Amino acid sequence: MGRNTGRNMGRNEEGSLNVRGRLAAAVLSVTLAGTVAGTACSAPSGADPRTGDARPTVPLHTGEHTATAAGHPSAGQMGEYLVFYTEGAREAAARAVTDSGGVVTGGDPRLGYLLARTPAPEKVGASPAVVGVTVDRRIGEAAALPVAAPRSGRAAGTAGAVGVRTASRAATQPEPLSDRQWDMKMIGATADGSYATARGRQVLVGVIDTGIDGKHPDIAPNFNRALSRNFVTDRPKDPNGRTFDGPCEYQNCKDPVDVDDDGHGTHVASTIGSPLNGIGVGGVAPEVSLVNLRAGTDSGFFFLKPTLEALAYAADNGIAVVNMSFYVDPWTFNCTNNPQDSPAERLEQRGIIEGMRRAVAYARGHGVTLITAIGNSGIDLGHPVKDIASPNYPLGAEHERKVDNTCINVPAELEGVISVSAVGPTERKASYSDYGIEQTDVAAPGGDLFAKDAQLKGVRREVLAAVPAGPLRKKGLIDRRGMPQDPSVIRECQHGVCAYYQYLEGTSMAAPHATGVAAIIIGRFGKPGKGGLQMDPAEVERILYATAVRKSCPEPRTYKYGQNNVQTCEGGAGRNGFYGHGVVSASRAATYTR
Repeated sequence: MGRNTGRNMGRNEEGSLNVRGRLAAAVLSVTLAGTVAGTACSAPSGADPRTGDARPTVPLHTGEHTATAAGHPSAGQMGEYLVFYTEGAREAAARAVTDSGGVVTGGDPRLGYLLARTPAPEKVGASPAVVGVTVDRRIGEAAALPVAAPRSGRAAGTAGAVGVRTASRAATQPEPLSDRQWDMKMIGATADGSYATARGRQVLVGVIDTGIDGKHPDIAPNFNRALSRNFVTDRPKDPNGRTFDGPCEYQNCKDPVDVDDDGHGTHVASTIGSPLNGIGVGGVAPEVSLVNLRAGTDSGFFFLKPTLEALAYAADNGIAVVNMSFYVDPWTFNCTNNPQDSPAERLEQRGIIEGMRRAVAYARGHGVTLITAIGNSGIDLGHPVKDIASPNYPLGAEHERKVDNTCINVPAELEGVISVSAVGPTERKASYSDYGIEQTDVAAPGGDLFAKDAQLKGVRREVLAAVPAGPLRKKGLIDRRGMPQDPSVIRECQHGVCAYYQYLEGTSMAAPHATGVAAIIIGRFGKPGKGGLQMDPAEVERILYATAVRKSCPEPRTYKYGQNNVQTCEGGAGRNGFYGHGVVSASRAATYTR
């Protein structure tokens, strides 16, 4: 769904937006080579066209076995799978595994799946006890694994834990970069708005992403190291010796819980909850406790197993609201019975849909409000026609296939998930943002590079938030001395402490605004529970919708972003495909009475 890590989709507003990335942010201000772009930003030569990132020249493979083009083990070879069984049919599913010549190696009864090794997944899937069989791409690790120690020489405190007062200033004192935060002004997250009365204190917010830089000066006061977890292990190379995640920086290739080698997750977390501490920017809910639930690899992939583990962990540990600015790899659209897909691919997609449905239901049933980015293809999710970006793993396996409304994006189209579209500083739906009368629940600031208004002269159209120095240096956006090499990056120093911020745009940037507003609601109406304040997700959702600022479809409803980019908005002011129930409002949520 976008990335710088956002997803640099390399497109302009005149084009047809058919490319989707894994994350849900698009950096349109620069190429990743650091070149300033004009109206478009094309990926550098030799880079992933969805992301702009350097990529191997040959496809990657899964597991420790030979793989087919779609990443499945070759016929007759033992592969590792998640086997989802029907209610009460665990033993029958286990027999199907053993009858196939395989062995059960584990599982999760909370979400109803077995971990299994088998040479014949289709035989397992033929059992009436089995609803899906998905390749376990061996990049995630079990939640029970110990958390890696922080970097040597660094403090390992518990700042940001619920009950610990975070560094915070009077709401009347603006943050140094607040004049650049048009997004916060739009939703009323300002000194004379929500900051005056509601800041999300005692609310645990989980960020399922590429990680959070817990040592960033504008994150650290609210970072909850004690509860944070990393559900993935870096994989420096694929089985063929090609680079995948890059160098292994820590013992056992397990990054500490306060590391983000990509930057996307930190930017998201900053928008949700950067504190009012006299440094940089302020978040929507500047006193929340930020919990890193890392399920994304350094290379930006979000596979099923670590994502399931992150959601189950959130449910079991009192997380009140979770932000998901990604889609589950490797399928942009998951189809249960697409004739263009192989039997193994259909089984895999059924497993992804069923597994995520169960994880979402489990989390929501344990009091977790779930918010996700809707996607960056600029298409009506209710009327998809083709998918040209799947399967995106191994790289190079993508091929065009026909899809329809029976095929869904996960998690954006799952029941119980709040999907967020993106608007820019003019409140126009951004051209890249997906939409749909069935799919769009609310809208929020995500950036719009192509927004045109005389009053925007000199104003960046993207969203500014905190990012780690490491990824910026790796991408050439800062030099060895730490000086920015591109106008998308800001270095801000206070009292001898310097930190970095970056302008990004995408639905990845929109979703955390809605997450922050949900945290404000929970902070006002929630009741003490495990870890912090908790609240029925259905009630959070109701208030989020009730306090959103209604916005009608444009007139005419068929809106022309460019000659080859025409999008049609369905519905009325109370609910439509561009803006859902409206643009989220922190100030209205802070003053709402029920």
